[in-house]
Amino acid sequence: MDETEFWELVDATREAAEGDPEEQADLLVERLVQLDPEMVLDFARHFEARYNRAYMWDLWGAAWILLDGASDDAFDFFRCWLIGQGREVYEAGVHDPDKLAELLTDFDDEVDGDGEELGYAADEAYEQLTGTVAPDLGIPAAPPEPLGTALDLENQAQLAERFPQLWDRFAG
Repeated sequence: MDETEFWELVDATREAAEGDPEEQADLLVERLVQLDPEMVLDFARHFEARYNRAYMWDLWGAAWILLDGASDDAFDFFRCWLIGQGREVYEAGVHDPDKLAELLTDFDDEVDGDGEELGYAADEAYEQLTGTVAPDLGIPAAPPEPLGTALDLENQAQLAERFPQLWDRFAG
């Protein structure tokens, strides 16, 4: 599975789920079990590489604003959700998280921002196909600390200055 096929699968399931991340995860499992196990592992590698790449202070700051606070776990689930939003939203979030203010037409922190189940879709599909746990993916692990310059996530002035569009649209 190449990068284009990965994103096509993400987009197709998001559209079919009408943006519901739990439904998207279920649809993703349904689609993945139609593939051979090695393709499922390819999907998992693409997903995990993007998940690790998104471990960034600036993105955590954006998640903090959107979710009105984001613990370690909430940020993990946010990164899964971001991948589930497709290539354009993901790349914008990684390159300039403030751009998410323009790209997210609606954001309900009760529903959006939590893609925990998306993070397990490939593992679940692999287990259904093989009856075994997926092997190590053989990709570099996430960095021990988020990339970039650390943010004081509790400092509203710092967040407002760093993410003016997100702050204006979603804070408070």
